[in-house]
Amino acid sequence: MLKSHYTTEFIEAGCDEAGRGCLAGPVFAASVILSKNFKNEILNDSKKLTLHQREEMRTLIESEAIAWAVASIDAPEIDKINILNASIYCMHKAINDLQIIPQLILIDGNRFHPYPGIPHHCIVKGDAKYLSIAAASILAKTHRDEFMKKLHEEFPMYDWLNNKGYPCKNHRLGLSKYGISPYHRKSYNLFGQLKFAFGRSD
Repeated sequence: MLKSHYTTEFIEAGCDEAGRGCLAGPVFAASVILSKNFKNEILNDSKKLTLHQREEMRTLIESEAIAWAVASIDAPEIDKINILNASIYCMHKAINDLQIIPQLILIDGNRFHPYPGIPHHCIVKGDAKYLSIAAASILAKTHRDEFMKKLHEEFPMYDWLNNKGYPCKNHRLGLSKYGISPYHRKSYNLFGQLKFAFGRSD
């Protein structure tokens, strides 16, 4: 069972991002404030849940959270400031959009730039330890997946409907045949990925 809070003293916001390892599309981040007595046996790290469970949890979180917000940073901005800074800036944007100001921020992972006026704790694998971070991981992922499905309608040749912008075989094959789209991250080694699409490892 995940922990409902880090401390009972402060209003806590859990934060997480989705899409750092993708070759295309924005990075998304979410921030969620849950009540101290919030409990749910299914809520967990988004990667440990099925698609149906993630959608079910998204509906629950968005209806029962004290406050939540989702933000994104697009590929050109990622190229400009790099993916780590973009992920952190995206979490800052999500915190900015919360309707309630938290007193403590719980971050999934080990890197974060201090948010003005609010202390934070970085927690490695925090999305599998704290409910608020798990909730943020689910919102970030489901909102990003939804966005990538829309981009797939515009650029179906990359199979984003299924790979969501990650460097899977069909995505690499699409890059090889059609080149890059406006949504690709040009600072990434996009074409260095292509040899793996054809079974080469040299």
